[in-house]
Amino acid sequence: MNYLNLKKNENMAMIEINHQPANALSSDVLKELSILIDELEHDNEVRVVVLHGKGKFFSAGADIKEFVQLSSEDNFSRLSKNGQSVFKKIESLQKPVIAAIHGAALGGGLELAMACHLRLVSNDAKLGLPELQLGIIPGFGGTQRLPKYIGNGRALEMMLTSEPITGEEAVRLGLANHSYPEEILLNEAKRLAAKFAAKSPKTVRAVLSLLNEDKIKLDQEGYEKEAISFGEVFGSSDAKEGISAFIEKREPKFTGE
Repeated sequence: MNYLNLKKNENMAMIEINHQPANALSSDVLKELSILIDELEHDNEVRVVVLHGKGKFFSAGADIKEFVQLSSEDNFSRLSKNGQSVFKKIESLQKPVIAAIHGAALGGGLELAMACHLRLVSNDAKLGLPELQLGIIPGFGGTQRLPKYIGNGRALEMMLTSEPITGEEAVRLGLANHSYPEEILLNEAKRLAAKFAAKSPKTVRAVLSLLNEDKIKLDQEGYEKEAISFGEVFGSSDAKEGISAFIEKREPKFTGE
C-alpha cells in the first residue's frame, strides 16, 4: 500500500490515510481502500476498524487535479460510481468502522466519513461539502447520506453555502457521535473500538445487517441519480471555471452556463 497504512492490534485494525499534504482521495487511494476493506472483511481476527488521517487532516476531499484529466460526462459519472462503490463497501462491512476525524473532512473526505458506521471528531474539526463552490456537486454519496443524518434543511444549507461546521456542531446535529480535544481523539476512538471488539462478532454482524439492509436497498436509485447529475454538471462552463479557480486559488465567477 502506497497511501494507506494498516496496523492491527489484537481484534482492532487501524487504517491511516497517508496521501500528503491533505490526504486527497485520489483514484489510487480509493483503489487501495477498496482492496483493504475486502481483506478486512475476510480477516477473522479483526472485529472493528478505526479509520483516520495522518498529518493535519482526516481528508480534505477528492483529488481535484485529477478532474482536469477527465473529458466527458461518462468519465465523470464513472468516477462518481467508483467512489460510491468503495464507500458502500465500507457501509456494508459486517464489522463496525469508526471514523476519527481531525483537522478537516471536506467533500469526498466527509462523504467517506459518512459511509463509516460512527464518527468521532475533534472539537474544532471542519466538516463540509463545499463542492458547489467549485461549480460541481457531491458525487460520492454526499447528497444521499447527509440529509439522513441531519435532515434536508440543514443538509441543503451546508451544500448551498459551501460552509463547513465544527466538530462540536456536528455532534449537536447528529452527524457525529462524540467530540473531543484533538490530542485525545484517537485514543478515544480506540477505547470505543475496544468495547465493540469485546462483543460477540455474530451479534455485531446481526445488528449491522439489520440496520443497513433496508437502507442500502432503498438508496440505490438516489445514488444512481447522483452519479448521472455529477457527470452532467461537470460538462458545464461553470464547472470548468470553478475547478480552474480552485487550482489557481482565486474566487470563481459563475455565469450559469
